Amino acid sequence: MNFRPKISAKPMERRRHARVKLALLGRYMLEDRREFPCQTNDVSVGGLSLTAPVRGVLGERVVAYFDALGRVEGTIIRHIDFGFVMTANMPASKREKLVNQLTWLANRKTLGLPEDRRHERIVPTDSNTTLRFPDGSTAPARIVDISVSGAAVSCTSQAPMGSMVHIGRRPARVVRVFEHGLALEFALPLSFDVFDENVVL
Repeated sequence: MNFRPKISAKPMERRRHARVKLALLGRYMLEDRREFPCQTNDVSVGGLSLTAPVRGVLGERVVAYFDALGRVEGTIIRHIDFGFVMTANMPASKREKLVNQLTWLANRKTLGLPEDRRHERIVPTDSNTTLRFPDGSTAPARIVDISVSGAAVSCTSQAPMGSMVHIGRRPARVVRVFEHGLALEFALPLSFDVFDENVVL
């Protein structure tokens, strides 16, 4: 059985997209590259309402990242108590994918299903690895945690957002840059058969 996402509509507020009430933990980065934790209040394909410690300024560009949704870029369009509302700017193909993700997340909540294992994060037994950058240079790194779709690594070298690197032998894209580390999205997800504490990239 498939359930429609619950729509939250406030009186006198006109919205183009249905909003799904979801509490997803994530992080966001403001234009000055400061990064903070956040949690969604509700989500639609057009935007997100976030509980956040720093609200930024109206019109400011913001990049948010959630395990269940991935990377979301947009601008701050409204301040709310304890946070802000941001747009979600994305191509039609990603917008359609987000609709499917929101439907699945809403159904999981309605049916009381456990978290999808795709988003489980573990710390491997051997956390030491090597990063290889586009120019061929390498640097030692430590895996902070890993999921089947990507990894967070601690390293002294940096790479631009969106650039392709290799972590061990696995190609990955840089989706976030933070102080002393990178968040990487694998070009191909790990097989569930090898996803455990003994995984070697």
